[in-house]
Amino acid sequence: MKAKITHYIKEILLFFIITTLLANGISFYKSMELNKQPLSIKEITLLDNEKYTFPHAKPVLIHFWASWCPTCKMEASNIDSIAKNYEVVTIAVKSGSDEEIKKFLNDNHLDVKVFNDNSGFYTNKFNIAAFPTTLIYDKDKNLLFSEVGYTSTWGLYLRMWWASL
Repeated sequence: MKAKITHYIKEILLFFIITTLLANGISFYKSMELNKQPLSIKEITLLDNEKYTFPHAKPVLIHFWASWCPTCKMEASNIDSIAKNYEVVTIAVKSGSDEEIKKFLNDNHLDVKVFNDNSGFYTNKFNIAAFPTTLIYDKDKNLLFSEVGYTSTWGLYLRMWWASL
């Protein structure tokens, strides 16, 4: 019986290792086409018509997501957690009107800065092809990390901490 349990544990661990490697490989492949230029945006108008000015000498996380994307929904609380401690701007893509996005945020208890990219301007500018996509810029606004797909809260915290150094 103990040998069977050990065998199943090894199989489960192997599955998670292979899945993690595969997910990271896909993320790396998908992130190859992203715009790797320094962040040139100085200001953006958010859903509430507030002008958000990207801070000097601070790292920034830009998160592209869609309300219809299941992975984005799973990751939303991670982004919300990071936004409480770091500079985070999210860009909603193909997610409807401002009111529909506000409803989505309210229904999911999210409190993040959101720009509605209903024209696709920023999606095209950054060459975003899949959702979610997370870009982390260092304090000098150079792209330090990019992730296509799900990212854990601790992974985001670690990357933002590194970008702060």
